[in-house]
Amino acid sequence: MSDGENPLRANIFAAGAVLWRNSPHRPDEISVALVHRPKYDDWSFPKGKIDPGETSVDAAVREVAEETGFEARLGRYLSTVTYPIPGHRKMKKVDYWAAYALDGKFEPNSEVDELRWVTPEQAESQLSYPMDHKILRRFLKQPPDTTTVLLVRHAKAGRRSRYKGDDALRPLDAVGEAQATALVAELTAFGADSVHAANRRRCVQTVQPLADELSVSITLEPLLSEEGYWDSLDAARRRAVEIATLGGVRTICSQGKVIPDLLQWWADRDGVKLPPNRNRKGSVWVLSLHNGTLIAADHLASPLPKVPTDG
Repeated sequence: MSDGENPLRANIFAAGAVLWRNSPHRPDEISVALVHRPKYDDWSFPKGKIDPGETSVDAAVREVAEETGFEARLGRYLSTVTYPIPGHRKMKKVDYWAAYALDGKFEPNSEVDELRWVTPEQAESQLSYPMDHKILRRFLKQPPDTTTVLLVRHAKAGRRSRYKGDDALRPLDAVGEAQATALVAELTAFGADSVHAANRRRCVQTVQPLADELSVSITLEPLLSEEGYWDSLDAARRRAVEIATLGGVRTICSQGKVIPDLLQWWADRDGVKLPPNRNRKGSVWVLSLHNGTLIAADHLASPLPKVPTDG
């Protein structure tokens, strides 16, 4: 159900995931996690309300851990569902991601008394709500085992016209520094483990808190600065694709006149339709690739959390 199908706008916000893992006895098959909530006597995917100060990404990872006991690495964005809360004039909006199960162990808790790892076919028959069936279909539409690349536009750095020095040395402003700090949780939720940046101070500063958190160095990418990109277009595009093949979860920070063209070229090459976006400073593209081919590109509009409000 979308917001347009109900006169009430969503005023409760939540996030969750389809948590999956490879089947222990059949490595070519996967299992997904379903949780049972005794309060409602239902079977669903793990989800929960966004706390004040959280983003939906933060909440999805936290709720998975709280309800299942497993740490999760987010991947492809699946969908949003919006539905009325029975007995209340309220609408809940839930964002879902695919999420790979890392270490963990389920323990019954106040909200969930049982967890089942089931095949997707079994999940189809056990899920209690039509909206969860929609999410399952979105999950199964693409391969679950994707490689993630995180493409970040540098955070706010004031106006170019007001900076008197070499523009390559223009630093982040106070808002940009807050964005850079907030990006750490956002990017690590997707498993970020390596960091690249165009050779501009504002690009490096945007991902420096992430590099510090991971205890890794930042690889400078001159071809992914605005000048380097447009001076050597083919080489720059090849470099971006090469980074995606290096393994792990790569974070690349670049500039506003690079990212839209690079991403559109990549999407056109691999037949992906990009979602609407404004490509603002501090935003992130989550690129999902399978066997080297881009299969999805999801946009995170801001790393700074929005506090849910009623109304």
